Amino acid sequence: MKTRVLIVDDSVFMRTVLKSALSAADDIDVIATAQNGTEGIKKIAELKPDVVTLDVEMPGLDGLQVLERVMKERPLPVVMVSTKTQQGAQTTFDALQLGAVDYVAKPVGDKSATLGGFRDKVVKAVRTAAASNRGLLGDKATAVSPITGGGDTPQGVVIGIGISAGGPATLHKMIPAIPTNTPPIVITQHMPAEFTGSFAKRLNQAARIEVKQAEQGDALAPGCALLAPGSHHLRVAKRSGQLIANLDDGPKVSGFRPAVDVMFESIATSVGPLAVAVVMTGMGCDGSVGVQMIKKKGGATLTQDQATSIVYGMPKAAFETGCVDRVEPLDRIPAAIYEMMRRTAVPCST
Repeated sequence: MKTRVLIVDDSVFMRTVLKSALSAADDIDVIATAQNGTEGIKKIAELKPDVVTLDVEMPGLDGLQVLERVMKERPLPVVMVSTKTQQGAQTTFDALQLGAVDYVAKPVGDKSATLGGFRDKVVKAVRTAAASNRGLLGDKATAVSPITGGGDTPQGVVIGIGISAGGPATLHKMIPAIPTNTPPIVITQHMPAEFTGSFAKRLNQAARIEVKQAEQGDALAPGCALLAPGSHHLRVAKRSGQLIANLDDGPKVSGFRPAVDVMFESIATSVGPLAVAVVMTGMGCDGSVGVQMIKKKGGATLTQDQATSIVYGMPKAAFETGCVDRVEPLDRIPAAIYEMMRRTAVPCST
């Protein structure tokens, strides 16, 4: 059965591009378009689409206002279409916290190469939205209780978090629960380069630990989380006995740059049994190779459960490797990380 999509955008050009891209996919059916927010809300109620693509910036009712109404009245998967500006990034993060599943950044100009990449991303985002856990859309009830104290943890531990679709809203709930004495954290979130800096700052404002976009040579330190920039793989390396961030703009791995597998592989090499790998909500299988590497080195591995994953793709792929120690709901993940840091892991047999 095809995914029925409604396009809401005030630009004739963007409606045309979106409709052309989505209609070319065999598994997607564009059932209608709307040229403003008011018309979009009316058609959502009438046509009951499976997925909506929603422009962020529109006159009258903007994308956020439309999204807020939809999530209150009839939650359904929404993909935001936003500009690659700082304001566009901030508005997109607001939308993701309101319940949007995914987003795509509008192309710059009308060059065929730029539009081609945009079309591919739109189709992927709609497929991701169609596969999302609809029971979590617009959900603000899931809370992660802060960890107090944290206690002693082994020296040299590094926590790696791999996450994709549904990640911004999920991390915004989880990161504030992490205490200041937590070992170094590295995060790979699949996200365009124009957005990762703003996202790191947004997380930092809500967190007790420091969160920043990783820069070349940054030292890994307790109480600090480094977020991979959207343009580079984030590797953990040793230099003069100090663990540092090593940024790499080489080819995509597992279909991504930054890739979770690259980050996990580097942690396995750098700290071995002191690595803790966490795979959370996201589409695809990035991270599944990396958890096997970490497990073989004696590290600890954890995935988010299906019930609390907005998209249960990456966690499922990791679990199916047989190299995952624990599966936990979102509200249990920070505590589970601490529990796993205090035990000796057993390498998997694969």
